[in-house]
Amino acid sequence: MQEEPGSKNIVLRIKQVIRETADTKSFLLEPVNHAPLHYTSGQFLTLLFHKRNGEEARRNYSIASAAVLSEPLAITVKRIANGEYSRWLVDKAKEGDELVTIGASGFFTLPGDLQEDTVLFFFAAGSGIVPVFSLIKTALHQHQQVPVVLIYSNTSPSNTIFYQQLQVLQQQFAGRLQVIFLFSTAADLSKARLNVDLLQRLLKQHATGPAGDQLFYLCGPFDYMRMITIALQGNGVPAANIRKEIFNIEKPAQKIVPPDQDAHGVHVVLSQQEYDFHAQYPATILQSAKALGIPLPYSCESGQCGTCAATCVKGKVWMWHNDVLLDEEIAKGRVLTCTGYAVEGDVVLMYGD
Repeated sequence: MQEEPGSKNIVLRIKQVIRETADTKSFLLEPVNHAPLHYTSGQFLTLLFHKRNGEEARRNYSIASAAVLSEPLAITVKRIANGEYSRWLVDKAKEGDELVTIGASGFFTLPGDLQEDTVLFFFAAGSGIVPVFSLIKTALHQHQQVPVVLIYSNTSPSNTIFYQQLQVLQQQFAGRLQVIFLFSTAADLSKARLNVDLLQRLLKQHATGPAGDQLFYLCGPFDYMRMITIALQGNGVPAANIRKEIFNIEKPAQKIVPPDQDAHGVHVVLSQQEYDFHAQYPATILQSAKALGIPLPYSCESGQCGTCAATCVKGKVWMWHNDVLLDEEIAKGRVLTCTGYAVEGDVVLMYGD
């Protein structure tokens, strides 16, 4: 795949392919004529693919490497039966092949002000371990006193991604890292699948201090994360202390109408360039920009991944859906342009830190 002339996309070459399980591979990537790609543990890469009819498709793949350890940039991909691009990556992609990305995105990251007395709990099911693996490695090496607990659900050890690596980490950080493997094929049914009763027992066993001193990271199927979220909140865990990464994007069926449907000006500062355009319902800010060929970043287009996030420094943006931004991030002006509309006047949006 070649980079389009004049684009801001980044070309990555597959340096090494590692088989993790029968249906999962890791890809070590290196930039082609580009500086090392900046990312934060827990984020994902948005890869660009072109269909035969010329249309562009975008897919997000979680980063498994940890920048703090100077590891080569790596994504880990599980083959999905009806996943056109995950099938190509796992079945056909090889060393030397090139991939195109718009860069790293996502809010499934460790807080910048992580306190040393905070307990980090990670709940992962199947390939949900990929961003969690990156976060765990970072937490263990960057925060010397923080206890880490991982509850990891799979069908059996043979299809458990990073099974051996996690065992090595548990030995290396004995006393700080606790890994609880749950296998649905286990003879002891009380420890085979995560349920509310087992979750309650694990919390009593590993949680220390008040619920507000613990952070929970969840990655897995929707029902799995919903069950955990309800149980945690029932135990007094604040919603702000529960972080979720959504893999299976399902666009909400019903779109809420914004309170202001008038046209408003949008001024965007992106990659040291500035753009001015107008946006008006029913088109979102992102849709309006795309229609004009303005290269705003995006992926899911449904408020569920965070790739399109910008900071509103002037005016007001109303979002019809948001699954990724916490209240504290919204308070700082972070908005999603894929579900956002300018309301009550013109807005100024900035991308980057």
